[in-house]
Amino acid sequence: MLLSSRVKGITDSITMKLNEKALNLNDEGKVIYNLSGGQLPIKPLPEFIENIHHQLNFLKSYQYSPVLGFPALRKKLSAHMAEQRHLPLDIFENDYDCIISNGSKHSIYNCLGALLDSGDEVILLAPYWVSYPEMIKFWGGIPTVVKSNVFDAFVPSIDDIKKAISPRTKAIIVNSPNNPSGIHYSEAWMRDFAAFLLEFPDLIVISDEVYSEISYFDPKPSFFYQYDHTLLSRTIIIQAISKSLASTGLRLGYAIGPSAVIGAMGKIQGQTTSGPNSLIQRALLDFDFKLIDSFLMPVKFHVRQNAATLREKFREANLGHCWYQSTSAFYFMLDFSRTPMFARFEGEQQDFSYKIADELLNDEGITVVPGSDFGIPNSARISLVIEEVPFTEAIIKIVKYLKRV
Repeated sequence: MLLSSRVKGITDSITMKLNEKALNLNDEGKVIYNLSGGQLPIKPLPEFIENIHHQLNFLKSYQYSPVLGFPALRKKLSAHMAEQRHLPLDIFENDYDCIISNGSKHSIYNCLGALLDSGDEVILLAPYWVSYPEMIKFWGGIPTVVKSNVFDAFVPSIDDIKKAISPRTKAIIVNSPNNPSGIHYSEAWMRDFAAFLLEFPDLIVISDEVYSEISYFDPKPSFFYQYDHTLLSRTIIIQAISKSLASTGLRLGYAIGPSAVIGAMGKIQGQTTSGPNSLIQRALLDFDFKLIDSFLMPVKFHVRQNAATLREKFREANLGHCWYQSTSAFYFMLDFSRTPMFARFEGEQQDFSYKIADELLNDEGITVVPGSDFGIPNSARISLVIEEVPFTEAIIKIVKYLKRV
């Protein structure tokens, strides 16, 4: 059967293959340390679970919702965003709208579909989330990557972003707090980025803020549009309950932006998936978002403790030059290129991320995500969410591996 060229152009997920291999090794009795997890290993708040239980009794929980989501919830989410960002509470009431989708990935996909024509360029800041380039290419766009490195804690240069602008540039995706680096861009960077945007009035910003409530070092994340509210007229904010409510499997994300863009996203959604999950939407209608802060406090403490363990083990092994301070989300990027073991990987090949990840799994029983998927060669993303004892054991194994000549 002949497949479309569009589908043939999508890259397979090597990560999924490594995860499948890890499961097989675990079934064979090998101890596996899973440092690839992109979700919290806990249940959501009891109050949210109780709301879901309560809504099970109502017929509307099992019927179609409006394509854009329930109007009352869309209004509530917009008000919550304004409050969280210290914006005027009425700022999203007139020329803006909110659409609820089946996860933040769905929101970004619909957003790109609403914005891109064939050949339009979208700037990505490496490291970037793995699905960005594939979604851009699927809609006929062209990803343009701006690189960063561990020396700058993976913060991209505004000057480098300027150099990436071309007559075909349509949009830029900003992901702060960042998956996979586990950092958020500073207030100074956000102010400079806001000033940069004023120089390019036609540039659209997709601001992926899914991890905004998981930061464990002050100052907390800030956002460019907080320093110039006019920038909201060309910004689409992406959010979800996946991380802040430990609900990745419930698949509910949302986007807030100019009404014209949100309406176009609704057209795509209406002809593909229709409205999002009615049950979860109804449970959120009666949920108090102010409970999230207290819910996440022990989570952030735990992630910070694991980040401290990582720092200590690296310094004890004289690998401090490979470490940087993670501040948010729950990830860290391992840079292999400046470690003793990297001398073993020589040849014409430029990137050994997959090979090293496979070796870590086979030799040490540790699953990581190859950095190539995030636009950073010779690296890997590790997750900081597993329990303290197995995390410490895994880091000790990784350190010994990195020191191996």
